[in-house]
Amino acid sequence: MRLAGPLRIVALVITVGLTWIVVAILLGGPGGGFPRIQQLFTSPENSVTAEPRARKYKCGLPQPCPEEHLAFRMVSGAANVIGPKICLEDKMLMSSVKDNVGRGLNIALVNGVNGELIEARAFDMWAGDVNDLLKFIRPLHEGTLVFVASYDDPATKMNEETRKLFSELGSRNAKELAFRDSWVFVGAKGVQNKSPFEQHMKNSKHTNKYEGWPEALEMEGCIPRRSMAS
Repeated sequence: MRLAGPLRIVALVITVGLTWIVVAILLGGPGGGFPRIQQLFTSPENSVTAEPRARKYKCGLPQPCPEEHLAFRMVSGAANVIGPKICLEDKMLMSSVKDNVGRGLNIALVNGVNGELIEARAFDMWAGDVNDLLKFIRPLHEGTLVFVASYDDPATKMNEETRKLFSELGSRNAKELAFRDSWVFVGAKGVQNKSPFEQHMKNSKHTNKYEGWPEALEMEGCIPRRSMAS
């Protein structure tokens, strides 16, 4: 019975000593901070140094545009499910999120000098009135940039005047655009040559990505700003 007191003291000393050793191991020793504790909660995957992400520039372009150029990226609609997007200088001009896109042709008019949006509208080319589209693109001012992205059906209501006006804006494909084709295009009022910014995918049951529709088209690039004198 007389040994009970000393044994308890010895047990307490051993317990304290073991606790100190465990704490020292977890803390990583003097001046080690908390690396050992962090390792307990860090998976092997997270411990690997992550590779640096590739830098993205305006509108997600992989490289910056030269000075006095406007960065753009646009995507046509996918079938009749996902709406088109038009981005210019890191500003989304048209998209489903902005709730300003629709079936047919989605068109954004932009000031070619300062890059500011003039107006953006969607024109239903299946059941709409083509005259609404003609009133929109007939009175364009010289140097106005015209961004066009299709969604679902861009061509059923097109007439000869519509195709001629788009051709005059620099399009190579407007004359052959047909039912449910995919089309993205950037043109300008007063251009002398055909635009380098155009893509066209025909609706064909042999090559369609979706049932009844071709794949969506993506296009990006840098457009020279128009000078005040041009």
